Amino acid sequence: MTSENVYIVQPVFQENTAEALRLEAIALIESAGAAYAGTLYAKIREINPATFLGEGKVAELRDRLDGLDVTVLFNGDLSPSQTVNLSEALDGKKVIDRTTLILDIFALRAESSEGKLQVELAQLRYLYPRLKGKGEALSRLGGGIGTRGPGETQLETDRRHIRMRIRSLEDKLSKTEQRRGLQVERRKKDGARTVALVGYTNTGKSTLLNALTGSDVFVKDALFATLDPTSRKVEIEGMDFLITDTVGFLRDLPHHLIEAFKSTLESALHCDLALIVCDAGGDFEMQLETTLSTLNGMKFSSPYLVVMNKCDAVSDPRHFPKDAICISAKYGRGLDFLKEKIFEALQGRFVRADLFVPYAQAAVYAALRAFVTENDVQYEEDGTHIRAVIPIEHAAKFEQFLVR
Repeated sequence: MTSENVYIVQPVFQENTAEALRLEAIALIESAGAAYAGTLYAKIREINPATFLGEGKVAELRDRLDGLDVTVLFNGDLSPSQTVNLSEALDGKKVIDRTTLILDIFALRAESSEGKLQVELAQLRYLYPRLKGKGEALSRLGGGIGTRGPGETQLETDRRHIRMRIRSLEDKLSKTEQRRGLQVERRKKDGARTVALVGYTNTGKSTLLNALTGSDVFVKDALFATLDPTSRKVEIEGMDFLITDTVGFLRDLPHHLIEAFKSTLESALHCDLALIVCDAGGDFEMQLETTLSTLNGMKFSSPYLVVMNKCDAVSDPRHFPKDAICISAKYGRGLDFLKEKIFEALQGRFVRADLFVPYAQAAVYAALRAFVTENDVQYEEDGTHIRAVIPIEHAAKFEQFLVR
């Protein structure tokens, strides 16, 4: 099976960002399992409503691609009509835009049933307005008697089927979101301490999850390698924390894609602390700005720490953001310091206490034991002396056992 070859059309609005966007597009192409075939830069002074590009640039592109079997990636967003018109101007070559490519990668990466539902819904919402211009026979709609039901065109049948499927997927995801909401409430009630790994795609969040928790979550040097959220426990100072890895962000990630994966990102929105992971050797300022703007757009309000990963490849960390934590998840460097900072950031939620439980009241304490983390237990003649950490919301339950 031969790999699909993809040729990039890189619109240039600002000279200083065009190359970074092109390199990101190549990474997206490779993440989709395709091969990069070349690039045409197109300075955009005025957008052509029909093809986005000017006539001269379209002609240049057609000449370049003459005789080549390639898919054309427009590294931006095209309207449905622009996609069709550009394809026709390029002798019928397949034309996709950046969103189509990202959706394709999402479809490859989704593992959970919820992830698959979210991807399908996002794809159908994107496809629906583009189901026109697929050939004159399909787009010729009649009117009145004989055009409904079996008499309607294939295009209208497809559109009706997609509308029904979208409604069905929305209903299923709504129920999933309700279940997720109950899980969040239950974790809060149980006093679970949650930490979310968020940030730009391919900054090493999954590697960090594995390094902190000793788990073996799938890791790959590719954009959007993780799509479904993954949670693992880690013990810090004798206490359990739940750390969740989330889908990565990308600059100019279309709003409807963020909306489609909003329920997956609930773990980030409702966490006690977020770790915003940046690639120390990359454009970390852009990564941080993209992550924060995306989270703010989702009304994110939790405290966060900025974690600069891959610091092993950086010689001078002085230009990093203030208070950023330097680590190398791959080589395990800085992880103990990171754990200290996580505990520090959340310590306002706990109280350290000395408890004394008389043996006669052991059953009463046993019923409350799930709410404390015991760091040290000493059995004495008339009872048990316990050094413990208690979530602030449960502290009152242990009043009778406190050693004054």
